[in-house]
Amino acid sequence: MPGPGLAERVFAQFLALERQARAAQDLDSLAYALANDAQGLFGFRHAALLIAGKVRALTGISLIEANAPFVAFVESAAEQLLAQGRSAKAQVIHAESLNAQTRADWQSLSAAAVYWLPLRDAQQQPFGGLWLAREQPWNDAEQALFQPLGDCYSHAWLALQPRQPWRLRWPRKKILGVTAAALLLLLLPVRQSVLAPAEVVPFDGQVVAAPLDGVIAEFLVKPNQNVKKGDVLVRFDATSIKAQADVAERSLQVAEAELRANAQRAFSDAESGARIDLFTTRVAQKRAERDYARELLARTEVKAERDGIAVFADAQRWTGLPVQTGERLMVVADPRQAELRIDLAVADVLAFEPGGEVALFLDSDPLHRHSAGLQRLAYEAQTVAGGQLAYRLDAEFDQAPPRIGLRGTAKLYGERGPLALYLLRRPLAALRQTVGL
Repeated sequence: MPGPGLAERVFAQFLALERQARAAQDLDSLAYALANDAQGLFGFRHAALLIAGKVRALTGISLIEANAPFVAFVESAAEQLLAQGRSAKAQVIHAESLNAQTRADWQSLSAAAVYWLPLRDAQQQPFGGLWLAREQPWNDAEQALFQPLGDCYSHAWLALQPRQPWRLRWPRKKILGVTAAALLLLLLPVRQSVLAPAEVVPFDGQVVAAPLDGVIAEFLVKPNQNVKKGDVLVRFDATSIKAQADVAERSLQVAEAELRANAQRAFSDAESGARIDLFTTRVAQKRAERDYARELLARTEVKAERDGIAVFADAQRWTGLPVQTGERLMVVADPRQAELRIDLAVADVLAFEPGGEVALFLDSDPLHRHSAGLQRLAYEAQTVAGGQLAYRLDAEFDQAPPRIGLRGTAKLYGERGPLALYLLRRPLAALRQTVGL
């Protein structure tokens, strides 16, 4: 400490410290000033700035290593001061007030004389502090200067960070109380639920499939168009099939002519009589080929087997496209009969029961809830769009269904369970799969 003759110089240095702290533009520059600028006046070996229990700045060090021994030692000592209720008071710290491990670390990591300068808010609750260490004891004059300097440092920090960290501001009892309340809240029983993509699909509709291998010439209906029983829906290109039918008809006529000529020669030629059965069989074969060609020609026009609406995406997508027999083209369904189809990811499956509650929120009307009841749950997962494995679920609407084809998000409700299970079910499942338990 400077002698009395240097009082003016000491006072000027003190005012310079306050001015530098208040002139800081951000928290990083202020933290550096708090840990370094006062070293010339007080002669400490090192200083550690702690905010919310964590070291924020060290004397002469620009980058803080969180796992460094000195950093761990200072944070442990500050935590013990907080636990003892002493962190709000500026004081000289004695090693006897700390635990054995901290005292051992003190001897190897810090100087003998340590002063704790707290940083306090307007309610005089600590949110941080300075750990100041040197070899010489702290005298009364220096401790008297620390009081206003700590107030200045606190004011400067709160000016840049008005919202204080809570770790050092809350006492241990309050932290334990909040922790206990959070644990009790996690045990609160809530209803388990999952979300899954869903679509409104026809119920018991007529699936219109390609009756033959060929190319679609034209769609005679538009999406969601009303159709009557017997209306032509799709027409296939019949060019090759007509040619095939004509060839079959001509082949049948040739076979019949050969059969008649051979029958006439049978009266005078025994060999011709023996060949009548062969020509008769050939005529039957050609007639079957002709009938099959006519049947294929009739299939080139696909007709509706019931009244309803034509449900499909786009006619242009199919026009001119070759299709195979059995390939699905559209569905003719009653618009008043629809159900909800849900693709539930394998990881989201809960213990669902038939009749379980399902809520649908359409993408086109997300604020309106449509209620439904779960009817069927597939036993095997299948690959859906995007390559994801999902279970197929079907639900029946409680009231009038939305328009067929609308999509949205379905919320499926399961049994009740603790809130912790609701929040941690997916992480726990991932952990179990990772560690193999």
